[in-house]
Amino acid sequence: MDTAILIKLLNVTALVAIMLSIGMKVNYQQIKASARHIRLVASGIVANFVLVPLVTVGLLYCFQAPLFVSMGFLILAVCPGAPVVPPFTEIARGDVSLATGLMVILAALSALLAPALLTFAVSWLSPTSDLQINFLDIAKTLLVTQLLPLAVGLAIHEQMPRLTGSLVKPVSLLANLLLLGVVGLILATQYHTLEAFHLRGWIGMMLLLAASLGTGWLCGGPAHATRRTLAVTTGVRNAAVGLVIVSANFAGTPAVTAVVAYGLVSIFGTLACALLFRKLARE
Repeated sequence: MDTAILIKLLNVTALVAIMLSIGMKVNYQQIKASARHIRLVASGIVANFVLVPLVTVGLLYCFQAPLFVSMGFLILAVCPGAPVVPPFTEIARGDVSLATGLMVILAALSALLAPALLTFAVSWLSPTSDLQINFLDIAKTLLVTQLLPLAVGLAIHEQMPRLTGSLVKPVSLLANLLLLGVVGLILATQYHTLEAFHLRGWIGMMLLLAASLGTGWLCGGPAHATRRTLAVTTGVRNAAVGLVIVSANFAGTPAVTAVVAYGLVSIFGTLACALLFRKLARE
């Protein structure tokens, strides 16, 4: 089997398993409780789908990143709702219930907003390029691989909680193993493009992470718990969704490596920030 096809297949399977496991961990009451925090939910949506993409475009302009590298960063910029948000929020001493509901809301919205924002961002970032984003293809892919499994997981949790209890751990383990396999394959086959990220590129990633965390913090309101929650939710991006989009549309290009590189930076960087928040909360 061709490596690109294998990566795409593993990507899709991993995303389906991740979204299914998220649905089986969450109940409707948690989502409703989060939705009652209208201002915080609205702030989270604006932070993740407006402010972070704008900051990303601004940094890409400043660093004059190549087109396909820029696409990788833009893809992650419009893909919030990472499954690590609740555990990272718990580490940060934030509001786990709010983080869980917000994660589900952002993940669901990204199925439609991500391709729409990408289409707009490409025309803005490179108006003279022939690069095209197929909105319908990406939207259909995300609806099937992201929104549908999430809905199925929620339904299983609501109707058959005992079955959920026995399935959620193995499904989560499978999802994580598949995602690690995808990242490993990409790093093994495209390590030469990763080497192209010199110090300047890594500095740019750290600046983007810091800006994303800061955006979430500022949008979190006056309470420290909700600020920590929004910072974590906005800082970490959904690498699984990003990999599905990039492997389907830009396979074999530096865009794939950019998604992997910044996906790892956002995960480990946000985890480090969550640990710092936890330490500061004790003082």
